[in-house]
This record gives sequence, C-alpha cells and structure tokens, in this order.
Amino acid sequence: MSKLLIVGTVAFDEIETPFGKTGKILGGAGTFIGLSASHFRVDAAIVSVVGDDLPEEYLELLEDRGIDISGIEVVHGGKTFYWKGRYHNDLNSRDTLVTELNTLADFQPKVPDAYKDSAILMLGNLHPMVQLSVLEQMTSRPKLTILDTMNFWMDNSMEDLMKVIAKVDVITINDEEARQLSGEYSLVKAAQKIHSMGPKYVVIKKGEHGALLFNDDNIFFAPALPLEEVFDPTGAGDTFAGGFAGYLAKHEDISFESMKNAIIYGSNLASFCVEKFGTQRMESLTRGEVETRLQQFKNLTQFEIELT
Repeated sequence: MSKLLIVGTVAFDEIETPFGKTGKILGGAGTFIGLSASHFRVDAAIVSVVGDDLPEEYLELLEDRGIDISGIEVVHGGKTFYWKGRYHNDLNSRDTLVTELNTLADFQPKVPDAYKDSAILMLGNLHPMVQLSVLEQMTSRPKLTILDTMNFWMDNSMEDLMKVIAKVDVITINDEEARQLSGEYSLVKAAQKIHSMGPKYVVIKKGEHGALLFNDDNIFFAPALPLEEVFDPTGAGDTFAGGFAGYLAKHEDISFESMKNAIIYGSNLASFCVEKFGTQRMESLTRGEVETRLQQFKNLTQFEIELT
C-alpha cells in the first residue's frame, strides 16, 4: 500500500440549496478528499491550515478515519477559511456569497517528514504556488502526482498554474475549465492540448453526466449514477478526486486500466456525497453501502452486444 499525501483546505462552508440552508459546517477540499480516500484504509495525511476557531471534533473526525493530521497547522488567534454559497434550482450553478481567506491568505505548507516520500500526491484546489511549494518539499518524485484546479486560477494566476501543470501526471478539471484552459471546445481536442502541457492523464468531470479519462489515444468514459435526489453538490468533485487517489494508493497500480477502476470508485463515492449537506453523508457511509452501489454501477455499464 502506497502513502498518500493530500494538500487542500480544511474549512467552514455555509450552504444554501432549494432544500434548505446550513450554518457554518465542516468543508474544504482537503476534508472531502481525505474522507473519501479513507474508505480505502490507506496511509494518508493532509497538509492544510486552520484557525483555532475550528472545533476540535472536526480534526478528531479526520483522525478517527485514520488520516494523519500532523500537517494541518493550527494558527492560534487565527480564523479558518470560510466560504458561503447559494445553489440555483438546477444545482449545477451557484453564487458565491462570501469568501474569507483568513489563515489561508498566508499559508506556507509544511509537509510532515514521514510523508515527503509519498508515492501518491493529491494536490487539491489551492493557489498554484502553494501546490508548487509542496512538490518542491518532496524528497523524491512521487509515482503519481494528481492536480485539481479551477477557472479562478486560470483567470488570476495562469503563469503560476502552467508551472504546476508541467510537473504533474494527472489533472482533474471540469468540462468548462478544460475548454478554458485549452481554448478548444471539443473535449477530445482539449485533452490533447492539455496533454501537451505536461500531464500524461487528463480527467474531465462532467457532473451529472459522468467523467472522461484521456491518455494519449486511449479514452474511457464513466457515467454518473442516476440519483433520485441531489441534495447538496458541495464537495462532490473533491470526493471524486479522493476516491480516485485512494484507489490508486491502495492498489499501487497506476496503469490506464487501473485508472479506469479508480474513476468508477471516485464516481461511486461522489454519488453519496451529494445526498446530504456537507460531509454528513460521507461521515455515515458504510462499506456495505459502497459495495452495493458499485454493483449498481456495474449493472449500469455492462452489456453484451452482437456485432453483425
């Protein structure tokens, strides 16, 4: 089993959807990635920063899931990153109402010595220079470095982002971001162009329409499981990334065939995340539920066809 190092926010979210609203609850990319990856019982650590306003029980939750939190810096007297958003009726679009960087504004990541040789590095959505700083602290090149980013960094830090993209093996972005990054509308052409920037593998997330995996001339498509109800999409993309990284860390196989399975596992876990507000569903999720829904994915995608 390979060590997995996760870099990402541990944060407060406040969410409004057509189904209700929350006060401040646990959120952040690092949190969702970690909770998702913990289902594979891998040796994982999170690098992040929080203020001392973050309830101790949130950190204990991560520890209870077997996640090393020694890389989460607690700034005494500081305030934790806070995001508030409101989703529209279709749940595919949202408005950011409040963003407070707080301790994240001056974040200088410190990788624990025990994880500087991690085989799998998952760079969650953060400023590209923070991601680059973590890469530079590794004592050896990871077997696989996975990058998640978003259009905000394309708009505001493209030069820095390109430096990170050139150094990673896998990039995970949504279809809108892939088009913006590449300047191509066709996702096949977009993936080809992104390949030329550095990553060997390009994962393009399409929300309720599944995900695509590209590697040279190989393409794999994984559907999203049709759900009766989507309650809160916050963290679904990070949960997908955590499942993807966690699967690869557990199986120590980074071939294209292994990544196909990792895509399915990531999609499966993300389908649970959206069923309740914030991290609630991921906290209560059982192994049995995961396996039952994996069978649903298998039934959804397996078929025999006669070629005439």
